[in-house]
Amino acid sequence: MANLDSIFHGLADPTRRAVIARLAQGPAPVSELATPHAMALPSFLKHLKVLEAAGWIESEKSGRVRTCRLRPETAKLAEGWLGRQRTLWEARLNRLDAFLETIDDEGDTDDS
Repeated sequence: MANLDSIFHGLADPTRRAVIARLAQGPAPVSELATPHAMALPSFLKHLKVLEAAGWIESEKSGRVRTCRLRPETAKLAEGWLGRQRTLWEARLNRLDAFLETIDDEGDTDDS
């Protein structure tokens, strides 16, 4: 299984994100995946290699047709990491908010 660095590297390019979005609808042949992108096939195949190395997709060849499919477990790894980061930062921001409220409450005292 790919590590988080390669998983997020796979998401770093809009072409690769578009391929992932398309494959979320179901498997597709490489020719169909490449059609909406204005680039030469060898350049597009490099994007597929990155996605495959990152664990986002897998492909199989049947005759002359290579079909790609999404590997959802990779999204679950990324989602898990993002969820842990969200929990961490929400806790930090809640503590900051509570601290700022105490400062504001101290400033609201009227001694006149």
